[in-house]
Amino acid sequence: MGDKINKVVLAYSGGLDTSIILKWLEETYNCEVVTFTADLGQGEELEPARQKAEMFGVKEIFIEDLREEFVRDYVFPMFRANAQYEGVYLLGTAIARPLIAKRQIEIAKAVGADAVCHGATGKGNDQVRFELGYYGLNPEIKVIAPWREWDLNSRAKLIAYAEEHGIPIAKDKRGEAPFSVDANLLHTSSEGKALEDPWAECPEYVYQRTVSPEDAPDEPTYIEIEFKKGDPVAINGEAMSPATLLAALNEYGRANGIGRLDLLENRFVGMKSRGIYETPGGTILLTAHRGIEQATLDRGAMHLKDEVMPRYAELIYNGFWFSPEREMLQALIDKSQEHVEGAVRLKLYKGGVHLVGRKSDKSLYSMEHVTFEEDQVYDQRDAEGFIKLNALRLRLQKQRGHVAVDPSYE
Repeated sequence: MGDKINKVVLAYSGGLDTSIILKWLEETYNCEVVTFTADLGQGEELEPARQKAEMFGVKEIFIEDLREEFVRDYVFPMFRANAQYEGVYLLGTAIARPLIAKRQIEIAKAVGADAVCHGATGKGNDQVRFELGYYGLNPEIKVIAPWREWDLNSRAKLIAYAEEHGIPIAKDKRGEAPFSVDANLLHTSSEGKALEDPWAECPEYVYQRTVSPEDAPDEPTYIEIEFKKGDPVAINGEAMSPATLLAALNEYGRANGIGRLDLLENRFVGMKSRGIYETPGGTILLTAHRGIEQATLDRGAMHLKDEVMPRYAELIYNGFWFSPEREMLQALIDKSQEHVEGAVRLKLYKGGVHLVGRKSDKSLYSMEHVTFEEDQVYDQRDAEGFIKLNALRLRLQKQRGHVAVDPSYE
């Protein structure tokens, strides 16, 4: 077990697995356990987590509403980059992990704990994300990962352990769960069990945040989103805080069947896994943000952002939020957003998000230059020299095969 552990901060949901971990930590390490439960907008009551921790005799219980910080300091900076892992995934689980890790490290310092603990399994990405966050913020911290240490490697063994130690078991936890769920204000993620066959269509009951597109309204919904420095600040003229705005977009997305994704992805640890994601508000936000960038970003800046985006998204997916390279890319991305201001109009309809209008005082779009009518600002004859200069290397390359070679070079 290594060095003696005196006090550990556990990321605690109040569910079966983390309740078992709590008891296991006390038994295995003979240490004091401090619980930390974060409200990231998962939509669950957190008071039961407090009650369970108290029932287990935990003296220091931290339950914190981190929704505003989550959206303001993690989700919005990520969306400035239009980040999508493997072209489609909006990183809803990955972006939540660094905030949880940060608060665990801060709480550990505040209470004098010498270790932190998470409930991620040894097969997934989250163990990497949590622990890279821990070590990036406190290189000396001790990390306990029960799933890599204990022998409770089946649902039956977990249930038996819970029963032996008087840990309450919800009725639906007896036996194999049909699939596992992670949720926060940005998305829900479902994987495992009923979803493991990638050929089988995801059952409708798996979806929790969106109506089926087929059942969405037959009339489109129009909304306007206003941006300042790359971040959304208002919907339909109403200013909102970051978390309130994302929650409102989630509701628009839910009602219109927007944001469903069935992805067979490459985990950082090497295997492929199938995830069913629902990101209703985030899907709307991505289209809206790209729309305002169309009007306000210079071509070179936009194309450079698109080049670095896959690298940035991969860093977040793999757990390197606190790495210097992510911070360097963030500085580049944030610099690009200085003039990304204005409003976009969107049409939401049966699972689709359609950009139908954009306007900005910082727009680079010039009607004078693009009109098909007569104008005074663009001399079309200039294009001839532009084309010839760009064609020069192509012409020389083509001519190379038809020009006689000087014998002196043979």
